[in-house]
Amino acid sequence: MSCCTPDNSCSTGAAQTGTTVVADSHTTVYAVAGMTCGHCKTTLTREIGALDNVLAVDVDVSAGRVSVTTGGEPDDALIASTVEEAGYELTGRA
Repeated sequence: MSCCTPDNSCSTGAAQTGTTVVADSHTTVYAVAGMTCGHCKTTLTREIGALDNVLAVDVDVSAGRVSVTTGGEPDDALIASTVEEAGYELTGRA
């Protein structure tokens, strides 16, 4: 379930971001629907960032994009299920 209320207001505040780039890394950009606030950004950064092989996550709420840097080829199915379990919808690669 998304952190946002039906009127798209945020239920909490602060957001986290981080970027790490290493050799042999791959950055993939996904289109994600349902993000409306800083808490959405924090939630997806935390949940996707906890996956094995994920080095960095950058969430752009206003563009509806999530960039995921992995130490090899990304597992699209695992990322999609993680996004969906967090209450959002991964609609494909951007």
